[in-house]
Parts: sequence; structure tokens; C-alpha cells
Amino acid sequence: MGKLLCIIPARGGSKRIPHKNIALFKGEPIISYSIKAVQESGIADEIMVSTDDQAIADVAIKYGAKVPFFRDASTSNDKAGVAAVLVEVVNEYKRRGMEFDYVLSVYATQPLLKPENLVKAFEQLSTTEGAESICTVEAYSYPPQRATVIVDGELKQLHPENYYARSQDLQKIYHDCNQFFLFKTYALMRDQKLYTEHTLPFILAESESQDIDTMEDWKLMEMKYDLMHQKD
Repeated sequence: MGKLLCIIPARGGSKRIPHKNIALFKGEPIISYSIKAVQESGIADEIMVSTDDQAIADVAIKYGAKVPFFRDASTSNDKAGVAAVLVEVVNEYKRRGMEFDYVLSVYATQPLLKPENLVKAFEQLSTTEGAESICTVEAYSYPPQRATVIVDGELKQLHPENYYARSQDLQKIYHDCNQFFLFKTYALMRDQKLYTEHTLPFILAESESQDIDTMEDWKLMEMKYDLMHQKD
């Protein structure tokens, strides 16, 4: 199928949850779950952590990932996008004489990541004609078409034309759930965006993913993790 590089972006400057990427989750650094899931999937020829932080690098190496170089200052601030980080890493590997056919970007705070989903996504991307990338998404739990906004203290419908529409009749809308992106390398380098020209969805249930921005999100992740492993 071709060689695959896994990149786990893990910047050290988290403000709302200090050192979020290596904070302990169920007794282990949270980034270790992402590393282990990729290891268990067996799809990656190289697993590296892109960081600007020595403490994160030390933890990543302890759990079997590589940190062959540190991020440039231009991709270490909180305004730098993930795509820019991925492009930087691919270019540096190429400069060192290593090229890959696929790039997998796994978020560092995803204990819910399933190795079997990585395998399925890789098979889907490598066998679907015309596909260039895959993004994990989940459906909004309530139709955004029925959203309301507050204007001058009063509640207004954002789309009043949908007042009489039944929820089940409205188009299902999805959002990126920040678990992983998978690319054919040429498409990532051509578009330099997380969504390439031909991106396939990898749909997850709400119980299978959780983005972490606040401590409330962290607690929700713990609850979903417990629920997921009660089923095992």
C-alpha cells in the first residue's frame, strides 16, 4: 500500500490545561494513548511527535515514538494550523532523505482512538479511486438548521424558514471531531490544508470521540473512555 508516516502534533504551550498533551489520564500521559493506538494498528512505518517542548519529547520517546527534530518557532505558536505543522514535518523528512506515500495525523489527546479504525481508514483511502484524504467526523446531535441566536437580549431563529421542518427531514450535518486525518502525501503537500480536494468522511459516534479544550471536556473524555471499556 505504500509507506506511512504518522505525525502526532503536540505543542507545549497549552494555556487552559497546562501541559495538556502529557497530563495524566487514567494514570498515563494522555499522549501515550495515541502512540499506543497507532502502534497497535500496525499501519505506520514511522511514528513521530512534532513538538517544541522537551518534556513532551521525553514522554513521547519513552512510549516508543520518535522526536528526530523540534518544531520551528513559526509553527510553535497557538495561531499555527495543524496543516502547516504536517507540511513542515514532511519537508524535513524529505530533506533527510525519507519520503512517505501517506501521512496520518493523530491528535495527542485522543484516548478513544481505536487501532481498528485506523486500519479501516487506511484501507478505505488506499482502495477508493480518486480519494485523497480522510477526516474523522461526527454528526451534530441536534440539527444546526434549528439554531437560535440572541439579538438585543431576545431569542431569534437563525433560520426561521425551518420552523415547521421536522428534525428527521433536515439534512444531516457533520463536524470534524479532531481525532485523526489521513492523507495521500501528494494531496497534503499540494493543498496544504486538512481538507484536500477529495476528502472522504470517517464517521464516528458521539461516544467515540471528544475534543478537549476545558476541564469539563476532560471529564467527558473520562466518562466516554470508561463507557467504551465497559463494553470490552
